[in-house]
Amino acid sequence: MAFNDKISKALASALYHADKSISALKSGDEKAFSNDLWHVAAELEYALFLFSLTLKNERNVQMSKPNPNPKDLQTDYIMLKVKELVEEAQSLLKSGDLQNAHKNAYQARHYIFNLQENMDKEKRGARRKDKAD
Repeated sequence: MAFNDKISKALASALYHADKSISALKSGDEKAFSNDLWHVAAELEYALFLFSLTLKNERNVQMSKPNPNPKDLQTDYIMLKVKELVEEAQSLLKSGDLQNAHKNAYQARHYIFNLQENMDKEKRGARRKDKAD
């Protein structure tokens, strides 16, 4: 199977889990949201690995972060932005624009990692508060 097919499958899986995480967020199922968020991150990481193998001759591609402080954004907005970026990456991949598809996947991963980091900080804070009480 060609790298592009594998990347396409990873992006499709990331999109599927992004949709599921948005549904879980709306229903208030924190555990399902966290689980699907992990899957989105894993699929994006795999897609980026495959992109790196495909674009190995173009190592000087600079990746800019989409927002200097995504910590201030609402979770639902971040997930919608991730979904939009992954959809755009899929479209660009299909049209053969690997560099811009890679950039979109990278930006989506950036948002997901920041969201996971914020969630971890909130959990640690809640545990500290419970221990203090």
